[in-house]
Amino acid sequence: MELKVTVQLVGAGPGEADLLTVRAARAIASAEVVVFDRLVDRSVLNLIPPMADRYDVGKTPGQSSSQEATNELLIELGRSGRRVVRLKGGDPFVFGRGGEETLALTSAGVDFEIIPGLSSSLSGPLAAGIPVTHRGISRGVTIVTGHLIDGECNSFVHLANPELTLVVLMGVAHRAEIARQLVLGGLTPDTPVAVIERAYTASQRTVRTTLQRLGTTEIANPAIIVIGAVAAMSLNDITTELATAAW
Repeated sequence: MELKVTVQLVGAGPGEADLLTVRAARAIASAEVVVFDRLVDRSVLNLIPPMADRYDVGKTPGQSSSQEATNELLIELGRSGRRVVRLKGGDPFVFGRGGEETLALTSAGVDFEIIPGLSSSLSGPLAAGIPVTHRGISRGVTIVTGHLIDGECNSFVHLANPELTLVVLMGVAHRAEIARQLVLGGLTPDTPVAVIERAYTASQRTVRTTLQRLGTTEIANPAIIVIGAVAAMSLNDITTELATAAW
């Protein structure tokens, strides 16, 4: 009988385990092998069955497993006949390389299932009371990576729009250049900025600043940078006052 091989690509959500989807929690609980990234919270890893094999393929600045090696590992494990969970922080397909891994599995003939997760780009700001859109203040949101594949800063000049919210992932190292480009593109230096470090974990910290001061503001990875009028908001603070537009 032909053995069906399956890898489950599971989004671990933005932080603690109670933010997992029900389907994600079930997949982890039944896993025989788990391949995980560094942004997966410890409380989520604690749900892995004790007898399951674990593979840490976390990518950190300057030191990481290659994506090609991770792809090959998933193919090998997928062909083993065991229940394999590929666990990624947030959602696997929001700067999580989920597309690259599913294409590799498809090319190798390995079946897979996608279990989405809450992306930190949208849920992370809420940990600080910041909605990424708000009627009369922000009519849309742009999610962007702070750096390109070669490590250089992404282009931000064309993203300067005071009517939109900009959410930057992996932007800490280039924050000064990001701010410079956005001001060059037309945003005012006093545009509000909020940085949420380690959202939805016990060590979460929120820093409020402006574009002008972003480059000299002390922040640390992993962090989400929110730029725009909503960054001045705090939904749990009834004294928050913001000018609203006529739309």
